[in-house]
Amino acid sequence: MSSADGALSGNRPPGDNWRARAYDIIFEADTPAGKSFDVLLIVSILLSVLVVMLDSSAPVRSEYGRQLYLLEWFFTVLFTLEYILRLMCVRVRRRYATSLLGIMDLVAVIPTYMSILIPGSQFLLVIRILRVLRIFRVLKLVQYMSEADLLIKAMRASRRKITVFLFTVLALVTVMGSLMYLIEGEENGFTSIPISIYWAIITMTTVGYGDIVPRTSIGRALASVIMIMGYSIIAVPTGIVTSEMSLVSMEQRKRSGSAKECSICRSREHDREALFCKLCGGELKEH
Repeated sequence: MSSADGALSGNRPPGDNWRARAYDIIFEADTPAGKSFDVLLIVSILLSVLVVMLDSSAPVRSEYGRQLYLLEWFFTVLFTLEYILRLMCVRVRRRYATSLLGIMDLVAVIPTYMSILIPGSQFLLVIRILRVLRIFRVLKLVQYMSEADLLIKAMRASRRKITVFLFTVLALVTVMGSLMYLIEGEENGFTSIPISIYWAIITMTTVGYGDIVPRTSIGRALASVIMIMGYSIIAVPTGIVTSEMSLVSMEQRKRSGSAKECSICRSREHDREALFCKLCGGELKEH
């Protein structure tokens, strides 16, 4: 089972009817059929994103516009059928439809259908936006990466620390921007406190566009302090998330405690109920 779909594992229909078998193929990845379905869907997602990218190029669109249009509708119909099948084979349809993965699956097909309902040259800009929205199909890949689930859990666990960190940075750039406004003044480009805060943000984040620069010696000294602070601040959120990822990873290893080993790649990182390796598809054996 993919980690992202694991949240829907309790949504399997009872019995051994076609819905239960379809659920095992679509939502599970511990069988050859489920693994093949996932691989086919990943390839389809990548190809559909490639079609959207090619369609954004005017020379390619002028020469292969018809083919790209047909391919776009092919992938839209394919993902629509996939979405309908997912709704049909789950026990509680609303649970899947309102989940993050369900919403992403729906977003993958809506733009193409909406472009039909918005005809006319005056809406070309809207249609262009809808075309760009199709690129978000790549988000469907999240459900096939177990590492994404680890990162999401780590972000959730560290959200309070990161929130405090962001408020601290916001307070710092407000104070530094206000000081720079007093030091440099309007004659040196710091025409208001918001503009000065904007300068403090791009300086502290070490971006430094160079559209506004301090002219006085005191201003340059303060800018140097802000830049040095920026280098030290950048490492803070990375350390917070990395620490939480280590804790989450350790907890997952303790919960899984699988003694099964893949007969091909010798990997032991598997769920207790897994029958096939999630890395190479090989058969698992008790170690």
